[in-house]
Amino acid sequence: MNIVVIGAGGDVGRSVADELARNGKHEVIRVGRTRGDHLVDITSDDSVSALFDQLGSVDAIVVAAGNVILAPVEKMTPADFLRGLQDKLLSQVRVALIGQHYLSDGGSITLTSGIAVDDPIAQGSHAAASNAGIEGFVQAAACDFRRGLRINAVSPTVLIESLNRFGPFFPGYEGVPAASVAMAYRRSIEGVHTGRVYRVGH
Repeated sequence: MNIVVIGAGGDVGRSVADELARNGKHEVIRVGRTRGDHLVDITSDDSVSALFDQLGSVDAIVVAAGNVILAPVEKMTPADFLRGLQDKLLSQVRVALIGQHYLSDGGSITLTSGIAVDDPIAQGSHAAASNAGIEGFVQAAACDFRRGLRINAVSPTVLIESLNRFGPFFPGYEGVPAASVAMAYRRSIEGVHTGRVYRVGH
């Protein structure tokens, strides 16, 4: 398969790209904001469209990119919240809406949510809202796709590789290795499910 991994420079995306490229089974195209085989700004319609125009037809799209805002609600403004939604929720939806037209028949899209939607954390209101939006979009969009197209999401808990940055927000949580999370993306791409949320570590 010809698979596009957006966010391939991050902890999740890098592991996903490495797992999918193992043994040469798939051709993996690594895409990032600042480094990769191709560059893209997923907050921009034009940038996402230009990426897929360059790539042409693909068999699978993975989005492991987008940042949430971790901040107390009493310090968050509507503008802050909207900016975060643009980065995590709407950017992933944008890739799905544009990228669907470049998928070969039977192709798939896999988005990324996270544990905060099921297990809220302090300063995590934005993360919970963004992740809930992604999961709701996936479940509903799966009802509309034609040509055998599928869409799923992976919802990991905090990664072991990210504990140095995000561990203080997840006290008492046991991290999971990124390699284990990557297997859920493989399941989404190589399996038969659609409209599923694969939860890893929670």
